[in-house]
Amino acid sequence: MSLLRTDFDFVRELVRKRTGIVLDERQSYLADSRLGPIARQLGIEDMAELVRRSRLSPEGNEARSLVEAMTTNETSFFRDLHPFETLRTQILPELMEKRRSEKRINIWCAACSTGQEPYSIAMMLHEHFGGLSDWRFQITATDISTPVLERAREGLFNQLEAGRGLPAVLLVKHFQREGAQWRIKSNFRSAIDWRHLNLVEAWPSFPMFDVIFIRNVLIYFSPETRKSIVDRLARQLRRDGSVFLGSSESLIGVTDSLTGVQVGRSTVFRHHQSEK
Repeated sequence: MSLLRTDFDFVRELVRKRTGIVLDERQSYLADSRLGPIARQLGIEDMAELVRRSRLSPEGNEARSLVEAMTTNETSFFRDLHPFETLRTQILPELMEKRRSEKRINIWCAACSTGQEPYSIAMMLHEHFGGLSDWRFQITATDISTPVLERAREGLFNQLEAGRGLPAVLLVKHFQREGAQWRIKSNFRSAIDWRHLNLVEAWPSFPMFDVIFIRNVLIYFSPETRKSIVDRLARQLRRDGSVFLGSSESLIGVTDSLTGVQVGRSTVFRHHQSEK
C-alpha cells in the first residue's frame, strides 16, 4: 500500500527540517519501501499510522525513526578505490612529512553509514602504516542514524556486504566468520571513534582534521544547505588538509571556501593556497 500524497508531503517536510535532505516529490517509492519495515518494527499497523503518530508528536520516537529510515545508507568497502589509493600514496605521505613533530593525523568520515568507509581506511592504515608505532592515526566516524551507527560499531556484515569491494585477502585476514556473517576484528572496531551527528545541527567538539571524507552526501541537500555544511567543514579542516567528495560531486557554484585540486586520480578539496 502506497502513502497518500499528503502523507508523503509531510514526510518530505519533516526530513527537510530535521536533516536538510531534500526528497524529490517523485521519490515516494522510497517511503513505500522503507517505512513499512519501520512501522512493523515499532509494532504499528501500517505506514499511514506511522505518519499519523509522527504528525501528532514530531519530536517523538516514531518521527525520529521515520526520519532515520529515509536517509540513504548506500555504501561499500573501498568504494571507487582511487580515493583510498590517493590517500595512501600521496595525501598521507605528504601530511606525515609535515607532521613529523606531532606524529598525529586526524581523519573524519562524515555520514559513515554502516561503517565500510572508516573500516576501509583503518585496514589500509594497518596494512601500509602499521609499523609506525610512534604515530597516532585517529579516525572519527559520524552518522545521523543511531541504528545504522550501532550496526557500524558492531562491525558485522553479511556475505553480500562483505563481498562488495573487499579483497578476499583482507576478508580472511581481518574478519572472523560468525555463521553466515563476517565480523571485523576488535582492534579495528575499537580504533574508531563512533559519534552520532546531524550535519545541519550543532556539531560536538571536534579536533581539527587533516582529512575529511564526506562522499556522496552533499548531493542530497539544497544548495543553501550544501554551502553551509561545506563552510563548516572548511573551518574544521587544517590549512593543509584535504576533503574527499563523491566522484561526481563538485563545489563549483556552491562555495569558495574550498577549491578542487587534482591529486593522482582523485579531486580533493583544499583551502586556497593564498590562505596558507
